[in-house]
Amino acid sequence: MASPAEIGRRGEDLAVEHLEAKGYRVLERNYRFGREEVDIVAFQPTPKDDGGMIVFVEVKARSGAGFGPPEAAVDKPKQQAILRVAEAYLHERRLIPSPTRFDVVAVQFDGGEAELTHFENAFGYFV
Repeated sequence: MASPAEIGRRGEDLAVEHLEAKGYRVLERNYRFGREEVDIVAFQPTPKDDGGMIVFVEVKARSGAGFGPPEAAVDKPKQQAILRVAEAYLHERRLIPSPTRFDVVAVQFDGGEAELTHFENAFGYFV
């Protein structure tokens, strides 16, 4: 049986593959600010490639249904932590103001098979 850390890493790897297949460019993984972090920072270009959006992605992976769906773990306190990390990232890289969105990727592993659900704009925007 895989450890929670291994399940999380596998979930993040699948999320990166999914995002890249959709045309996103991953800018950073596991960006930390203080004791908090965001799993993936990506750039989603517009279809005409005349701009785009910074997307902060929280990945939640589960190997069973005992704790509910993975996305349920991104509660209000977790959302607020991600917002703080996002603000620090944007400030540190002088990207304010940049269109910014917050997504959640939920990965459910059942018997070795992974089911991935991407929730775009899961809890808001910075503009």
